[in-house]
Amino acid sequence: MAVAQNAGHDGFHINWLGLSGEKDWNLMPRIVAEDYTFVTNNARDFRKLYISEEIHAGLIIIVPQVVPATQRDLFSLILDEIDGDDELLNEVIEISIEGDEAVLTRYSLPATREP
Repeated sequence: MAVAQNAGHDGFHINWLGLSGEKDWNLMPRIVAEDYTFVTNNARDFRKLYISEEIHAGLIIIVPQVVPATQRDLFSLILDEIDGDDELLNEVIEISIEGDEAVLTRYSLPATREP
């Protein structure tokens, strides 16, 4: 989480919060209650968990399973993308690698519903 802190954001690893080894669904109450934007590479499980949250502070997904140094580089790109945004209310940002390029995808979750 040094990447977040170096960019001027608060950042806490689940280990620092005493949540190491917790099941994903057991993390959600704390994530929502503390208004955390959660960073993970577990896209499948956390998309399922976040879709049922009416309001959340955002989800960042680093899609590829890569070495920690590359994860930090990809996370830095995301932080550059959101620089100046006040919040990621009900948004997801995913970063993937296609060829030699990082690709950012940003979308609402849960999706905005039309009346």
